[in-house]
Amino acid sequence: MPPTRRAELLMPAGSLSRLKTALLYGADAVYAGTPDLSLRTQSEFSLEQLQEGIAFAHAMGKRIYLTLNLFAHNRDIEKLPRFIETIRRLAPDGLIVADPGVFQFVREHAPELELHVSTQANVVSWLGVEHWRRLGASLCVLAREISFEELTEIRRRCPDIKLETFVHGAMCMTYSGRCLLSNYMAERGSNQGSCAHSCRWKYQLKVRAPSGGTELLEITDENFEQYQFFLEEEFRPGELYPIEEDSRGSYILNSRDLCLMPKLDQYLALGIDSLKVEGRNKNEYYVAIVARAYRQAIDAYYADPSQWDPEPYMQELDTTRSRGFTLGFHEGRLTNLAHDYGSGQSVSAFEFAGFIRQWETDAVVFEVRNRLVPGDIVEFLVPGSSDVVRVRLYDFVNAATGEHHETFSAGHGRAIRIPLSALHNEDPDVLRERLPVLTVGRKRSVLNEEQARSLKLNQSSRDVELGLVDASSLLRFKEPGGNNAPRMPPKLGMDGCCGLGCNGCLIFWNEPKFARAREKLAAVGVGRRLDSRV
Repeated sequence: MPPTRRAELLMPAGSLSRLKTALLYGADAVYAGTPDLSLRTQSEFSLEQLQEGIAFAHAMGKRIYLTLNLFAHNRDIEKLPRFIETIRRLAPDGLIVADPGVFQFVREHAPELELHVSTQANVVSWLGVEHWRRLGASLCVLAREISFEELTEIRRRCPDIKLETFVHGAMCMTYSGRCLLSNYMAERGSNQGSCAHSCRWKYQLKVRAPSGGTELLEITDENFEQYQFFLEEEFRPGELYPIEEDSRGSYILNSRDLCLMPKLDQYLALGIDSLKVEGRNKNEYYVAIVARAYRQAIDAYYADPSQWDPEPYMQELDTTRSRGFTLGFHEGRLTNLAHDYGSGQSVSAFEFAGFIRQWETDAVVFEVRNRLVPGDIVEFLVPGSSDVVRVRLYDFVNAATGEHHETFSAGHGRAIRIPLSALHNEDPDVLRERLPVLTVGRKRSVLNEEQARSLKLNQSSRDVELGLVDASSLLRFKEPGGNNAPRMPPKLGMDGCCGLGCNGCLIFWNEPKFARAREKLAAVGVGRRLDSRV
């Protein structure tokens, strides 16, 4: 039987449009903040936009939490009274706090506000959770560093307070929020919401020459096998820790991204109250994909726990850019698979094409976020469903000027007008309901050889971590040229038709070759993947 506690899906909202997108694609709640007095220094919210966002969430019967999760210096405390009065007028569903002094201040001056303890407070035990419960917290966001075994004990010992845990998003290279690297390298406080992500930067190896000078040691295809470099700790003589660098540099600090989707059923069965996604600076596409995948996964689990399978939702998450996924501290400790030592880039076979900005009588206005070329297929992600509506585009009409373009690039709100005639296999009235304003669209990315290699390495690393394949499968990625980029199919002509029945794919709808496929598609619906044997 499903647990009596039903988990909330909590998504980040770095701007008003991302807030609305998250709720449109299935989030139960969002968390947001203003740059002042929170760890949201890059927040794009004004006070008026926060008011609009809260009204929007409440009109949908959903929740919004605001952040006050900095550790306050004396200069910050002077601003607290005015800030709290503003928060009281906004009337959010909760306030996320980390500093014990700030927590007590809010308790005394705004006792009606529900208080949540931030992950910045680094609560890692049932004793810490119980401490905050006694102080009046209604929810505790647990640190990313706790294991599922520890979480299980916390849930058992603390039944009278809501628990929240991160299930998806970026990880710190060290203890969450306590990294000093950003402070040192960029004078940006990681625990003040200004992290420069110095752990993702490319570093090069330098050696001290006999002359005393410091020189860059260039590793080339000709000499890379001649060198090996190690660290030796003072009290561990003879224990050599290798440092590896290739032509791309060294990424010894680069953590993969957290993704607990493969273990999500365990968290739902345990009765965790809130499942949190990181990514306040991510775009609308990330918000839409992640919210939609976790929404469907959560609902599928509650509908039938015994038949729950994470794979279809992982396939959806793979369409977002990531550094590769890891289970983080789920098993209790990080392994070498939690970091990517060879690359710092985020990759995916898909990218953000744009979103529907407006509906007109006979067309949709589609704001473009990545360059479109003839033959590109845009997949509209239907909110509240796993369905997509595909359209193949050959011509691009500037929504502002009416000019026709052979290709169309993004920038400064540039949009194209897609006539409903291009979506000729869809009922226009039904389509308006299925694809409301803010519906997100994606398209295939063209990957170079290095990106394709990183993508396959990320997927293989995840399979090893999950115990699906042996670790030896990773060795092939060390071989130069051992993995070639996949060939992208042509976008035009007979060879470019995938047989999925995209709107605008003239070949599919007219060629005798696809007659049987058209019959089958009529039964299953446009956009559903057909059996390749048809």
